Amino acid sequence: MDRSHHVETGSLESSFVQMIDDHNRAAIELRERTERAKKEGLRNAIRVADQLMKVVDGGVHDVFINEKWIKVEIQALSATIMRFSKQTDQWLAVSRAINTAVKEIGDFENWMKTIELDCKSISAAICNIHQT
Repeated sequence: MDRSHHVETGSLESSFVQMIDDHNRAAIELRERTERAKKEGLRNAIRVADQLMKVVDGGVHDVFINEKWIKVEIQALSATIMRFSKQTDQWLAVSRAINTAVKEIGDFENWMKTIELDCKSISAAICNIHQT
């Protein structure tokens, strides 16, 4: 029922009807603006979520690449450590052999000195015997 046809123009009732119509139009316009803002907010939220996912995924991807690189470096370092360990063992063996040889040379020198002293003692004893 259209009230404007039954109400006289300029009366209190017509002003009231006009106010109700203005209110209804304003409410409809407000609802439409609210709906548009809601849709715009939803689109913006989706864009932000997409951007955040890209950032997070990119970070995860970088971490994954770094993890692979670190594993490769650990393997290379382990191989180097093993090589150095074997080299160190070889050097220790050579060092021990040299120490043993030096000890033997020292033992031989001491033996030679002892023999030399014994020979001098024997020679002196023979010279004493021969002179007497």
